[in-house]
Amino acid sequence: MISVGDLFLSVIVPRAIGGRYRPSTRISRLGWRTWRAVALRINDPERREDVLGMFAPALLVSLLVVWVALEILGFGLVFWALRAQIHPHPDLPSAIYYAGTSLLTIGYGDFAPMMIPTRLFSLIAGAAGLGTFAIVTTFLFQTFAAFQRRESFIVSISERTGAPPSGLEFVLRHVKLGLLDDVSPILREAQHWIAEVLETHLAYPSLTYFRSSHDDESWIGTLGAILDASTLLITTLDIDNYGQAVITLRLGTHLVRDFTGFFRLDTTQAVGVEPPEFEAAYNELREAGAPLQPLEKAWPAFAERRATYAPQLDTLARWWRIPPARWIGDRSRPRLHINVGITH
Repeated sequence: MISVGDLFLSVIVPRAIGGRYRPSTRISRLGWRTWRAVALRINDPERREDVLGMFAPALLVSLLVVWVALEILGFGLVFWALRAQIHPHPDLPSAIYYAGTSLLTIGYGDFAPMMIPTRLFSLIAGAAGLGTFAIVTTFLFQTFAAFQRRESFIVSISERTGAPPSGLEFVLRHVKLGLLDDVSPILREAQHWIAEVLETHLAYPSLTYFRSSHDDESWIGTLGAILDASTLLITTLDIDNYGQAVITLRLGTHLVRDFTGFFRLDTTQAVGVEPPEFEAAYNELREAGAPLQPLEKAWPAFAERRATYAPQLDTLARWWRIPPARWIGDRSRPRLHINVGITH
């Protein structure tokens, strides 16, 4: 049955499996497009974020309802085909009703299976219902646990990246506080976070629609800030120890490419960083006292490195409508406090 197969692939199989005609895939992607279009008509930013944030919980409930409804319909058709073995003989609506009472283990007794095939399918329906609810309950606990772990890192690193998160702000704050030596441990922690997001969010794609519980923050924005900070450390700052930044950049690039491929998103319309934007950031770093490569060397290297992940990252940001951030997503309405740094 379609619903059982979709439930098995969505919850039990611990890897990303495509299939545009699976009910869960159709509901999540088409549902998100519709929900997002309605939410974007709301002018109040806070109310718009609240509406966008309601999609993921609604999606989980909808998937459970659809899975159960399809199972009831499937068993209803089976019982209707075997109606001669049920007393009294049901019509199609009554057969679906009997399937629902069997699958939900209600068992009113107004219909009774009289022969072995119908009794067997009645038992299978009851077992399918119990199994579905048990699996979905476990799935919900796993989903919320993964969400909490994802958000814990976002909150812990927000004081380093700003809100909305910015890779430039990450570097600026560490330069101003004399904490450049502490960057490598932070990037190692970021690598573990990226790996966990890659594993859990591809295995359970509904996690990608959960928005952060804190204003001006998102997992895509945090990922973008980490990648931009790593790129700046590699190409723009004049430091020797940037090995962790290289590893972080490779791992993050792997993530954004896998996600754009899984969701079949078009990456040809992405907007990159323009030379004046980079020069303004370069001047901010120079004023903060950061050791820098020459501008004429830093810009080509930065542009080349960022091109390996920026189109995919920007596409993901626009797909999930993250809060506007520096160099990431919709930059038509930049937040005024994004440039506020920490002074000595």
